[in-house]
Amino acid sequence: MLRKAIFLPCLAFRGLCALADAVDLVNCFVGTEGDGHCWPGATVPFALVQPSPDTGHQDWDYVAGYRHDDPRVLGFSQTHNSGGGGPIFGDIGIMPDGDDGRKAAEEAHPGYYRVAFKSGVSVAIAATDHGAIYRMTFPAKRKDANIRIDLNSGICNATWARKAIDILELDDSPIDGLDGLNLRNGYVKNRRVGYSIRFDPQPKEKRVEGREYVYTFDLRDRRAVDVRVALSAGSRAGAVRNRVAELEGRTFEDIHAAATARWADLLGRIELDPKTDPDTAVQFYTGLYRMMSVPSNIADVGEEPFYSSFSLWDTFRGAHPFYTLVLPEMVPSFVNSLLKQGAANGYLPIMPNWGRETQCMIGTHSVPVIVDAFLKGFSGVDWRRAYVQVKDTLTCPHSDRLKENWDVLDRYGYYPCDVLAGEGVSRTLECSYDDWCAMKMAERLGTPEDVAFFARRAGNWRNVFDSKTGFMRGRLANGLWREPFDPYKYGHGGSGGTDFTEGNGYQWRWHVLQDPEGLIDALGGKKTSASLIEDLFDSIKAFTDNRNATGLWGGYAHGNEPVHHVPYLLTLCGRHDLAAKRIRGICERFYRNAPDGLCGNEDHGEMSAWYVFACLGFYPVNPCGGEFVLGVPQVPGATLRLANGKRFQIVAKGFSRENLYVRDVVLNGQPIKGAVLRYADILNGGELVYEMSSVR
Repeated sequence: MLRKAIFLPCLAFRGLCALADAVDLVNCFVGTEGDGHCWPGATVPFALVQPSPDTGHQDWDYVAGYRHDDPRVLGFSQTHNSGGGGPIFGDIGIMPDGDDGRKAAEEAHPGYYRVAFKSGVSVAIAATDHGAIYRMTFPAKRKDANIRIDLNSGICNATWARKAIDILELDDSPIDGLDGLNLRNGYVKNRRVGYSIRFDPQPKEKRVEGREYVYTFDLRDRRAVDVRVALSAGSRAGAVRNRVAELEGRTFEDIHAAATARWADLLGRIELDPKTDPDTAVQFYTGLYRMMSVPSNIADVGEEPFYSSFSLWDTFRGAHPFYTLVLPEMVPSFVNSLLKQGAANGYLPIMPNWGRETQCMIGTHSVPVIVDAFLKGFSGVDWRRAYVQVKDTLTCPHSDRLKENWDVLDRYGYYPCDVLAGEGVSRTLECSYDDWCAMKMAERLGTPEDVAFFARRAGNWRNVFDSKTGFMRGRLANGLWREPFDPYKYGHGGSGGTDFTEGNGYQWRWHVLQDPEGLIDALGGKKTSASLIEDLFDSIKAFTDNRNATGLWGGYAHGNEPVHHVPYLLTLCGRHDLAAKRIRGICERFYRNAPDGLCGNEDHGEMSAWYVFACLGFYPVNPCGGEFVLGVPQVPGATLRLANGKRFQIVAKGFSRENLYVRDVVLNGQPIKGAVLRYADILNGGELVYEMSSVR
């Protein structure tokens, strides 16, 4: 009962009035079972550290280091991957020594986590940007206590063993702690982790066991030991400065209160109608929380912010367009960080973590993030220099890029399956989208030759579209289609010579974000396209060699991002009624207020971004440029508090479970013509009214 009670924080006691306090509505345990890969620990918005319990250290189940259904905590580390697909981080472990870690109860709120062990020991955590304070409380009968610091802690897979950690610097002379610098290799290469740890009270003794330090504390005059730990992505000295600036002289209560206040400010930027269903409200604010937890500012205190840990293959689709609406003050720093990382790499980021490029996934989706901010008129960025990087990244050879091959793309107009090892169709489609974004930037800057070049490339999707079968297909260098063709065959990536990335022909058929109208026309028009989308949900059941497709509704796989826009294509096909049915169904099937409430990797907030947009009633099918395709609200109303001081109110008149469909959409008293809401319309403030109905 204790564990179950945490899933509806405060609602059982305060009722729907809890909607006034968004922090209370976040359930940090959503996504901590199944394939969500979330962790429940303490953090503040966009922080370097994410201190959280670990219940496992290796491979797919423990990408985040934690599963809620595990009975034991092995320790607490300071960094975690936010719902990603690869085991990473888990730096600097801390644990009461000798405790078996069997959980009796847990609670978590934004900026705070606490677990009580069956032994009577409890551990509470409150977070800052670069560090955390742990309060470890011991039973009254204990005369002393031991706390273990594991410098070798890490989350990894079988290939990247935990021993892939080098201790470059270590100063254990301070009587009340230690400082050091580790170099870690694995998913992220040559990652530097500086750390600084201090205890209150001072330990009475210590012993060293390999790469672990065990400190003993006298408990005769107190029951709790506070541990302050800070990290730096650069140096030991940086970690010391971060600890002094953020943790020294501050109590646990001070730090906890400050973290709560920061979360209240950001989460409160969207206010839900008080009549919102309690579970929906929890899922909505939990989604906001996940989106606002990453990327991470890896710069030290006093330095210019430098954000990393961008899961760009995922977050360019929904999370980044969301930031431009609700957190616009963050956007220039995000863009400048991508440009800074690009200058260091020699090309714009693909999937950077901790300031290092991992080259995970395909495409270069920092490009749409940058161009979207440019087209929306954000200041604080040297846009002409940014365009130079965009053009260079998408046209010049870069010897250390794993999946580039511009010469091949420009020779054939697609990636031939007999020239490259795999993923040729998905890579062609993703690159076409990046090229469209570059074209729009060149157009605005007035470079006609570049406009023509990128426009030609943006149309490359047609070179892998087979009009006879209606599918995107693998194509040989001689122009013939790869045979045999199995549209069910699932491609996990470059392995196995498959043409698709984490999907199959039925899913990637729809991936023309820049020209959905052109795709609909190529498929035979709106009626045919709507029928094909309905078949995707209702008729396509089988997969061949499926390795990680989750959130399945027929052949639609919501657990991965390439199909997230597909329900909204039904709106563009003139079937808003079918879009309403599918959007509601996805929300009900694949989002729940429970530990296994996410159907796939959270992917740095992208799974949540889809849900938040669904609740508001629109979605960025093309995430670059400021157009949102109308859907159907999943809440009776919401108000966006915009940074310009205006408010944008969304009202779903007649909202109910039965009134699934939208009869009319009115913006500031005028019916919306077509299916698109524009970014500028939202920034102008006002009222968007959906007239709901039970009739299609």
